[in-house]
Amino acid sequence: MWTKPYGKNGPQVSVVGFGGMRFANPADLDASAGTIIHAHGKGINYFDTAPFYCGDKSEEIFGRGLKTLPRDSYYVSTKCMAANGDELRQSLERSLQRLCVERIDFFHIWCLMRPDELAGRIAGGAVSAAMKAKEEGLIGRLVVSTHLQGRQIASVLESGYFQGVTLGYNALNFPYRADGVAAAGRLGLGVVTMNPLGGGVIARNPDRFAFLKAPGDRSVAEAAIRFNVSHPDITVTLVGFANNAEVDQAIAAVEEFHHYPPEHLEGIKAHINSGFDVFCTGCGYCLPCPANVSIPKFMDAWNHKIFNGEDKAILDRLKWHWALPAAEAGVCTQCGQCEENCTQHLDIRARLETIAALGQQK
Repeated sequence: MWTKPYGKNGPQVSVVGFGGMRFANPADLDASAGTIIHAHGKGINYFDTAPFYCGDKSEEIFGRGLKTLPRDSYYVSTKCMAANGDELRQSLERSLQRLCVERIDFFHIWCLMRPDELAGRIAGGAVSAAMKAKEEGLIGRLVVSTHLQGRQIASVLESGYFQGVTLGYNALNFPYRADGVAAAGRLGLGVVTMNPLGGGVIARNPDRFAFLKAPGDRSVAEAAIRFNVSHPDITVTLVGFANNAEVDQAIAAVEEFHHYPPEHLEGIKAHINSGFDVFCTGCGYCLPCPANVSIPKFMDAWNHKIFNGEDKAILDRLKWHWALPAAEAGVCTQCGQCEENCTQHLDIRARLETIAALGQQK
């Protein structure tokens, strides 16, 4: 396993990280912890978890596995989404206890979903509480986790509070996050990407995504991981592992591999931008919306209908990924500004109308 520095002058972390929200059987703490130990033995040294993952068992699983390993041989990451400073401190102390460590190496202000949320975390005392904990040595690096679009991510990082960012990035949504990744690189910050397989969409549609593969790639899933790893500003690509076999598959994707050549990456991007004429690439040019509709998030959910073929895929994506009620699509005033600005000229208004109707059926 090869490594990269986490941002400017940061520690060397494995280019593939362990995402701790997909254990096959979280109730079996020993078996799940065994997968962590197996991954460490294969060279993975970046381990990411959070409260509530796997029925709130994930941190406990990590603690059980990591306490058997030399403390200087791994980096652990966890998160808190509380806006209140006291609540963040309580969550941090609970995470330290469950993870069996004296310091969280990468502690996230977790899940910024709206542009105004950072201001809320500052006003509520969460950011200052985290910075105080950092001064006390309980936190190594204060970082942020977000699902904002690229320009909004850049604004968060330019605030100066954070030493890195964790964000969703893959061969499908890269236009939506590109400005944020570029800003992190410009500022010398670490970048951890989650969801490299697009929520499983890429792996489940190998024929449609065959263009991702370069000569020598064994699968589109391997190619999708390599797409992220090849980005010069991306430090770690998180993969959610259920078992040892999945660890071995991800390790195989980066063994004796460092970067795709630029022409292959540009070919992938061109194919997404031009070949998927009904697929939203998340560029964000549809914004701002006069009615403040989160258009890219709704269009992302529609992408899942395209691949899945069912309306339920829209509702599941909105609920579990964006925490966004389908009915909010009905706020659309049908002004058409988004469609005028859309580089692909998608039928955004009709899609929003359909999504809003789905929300009313529930």
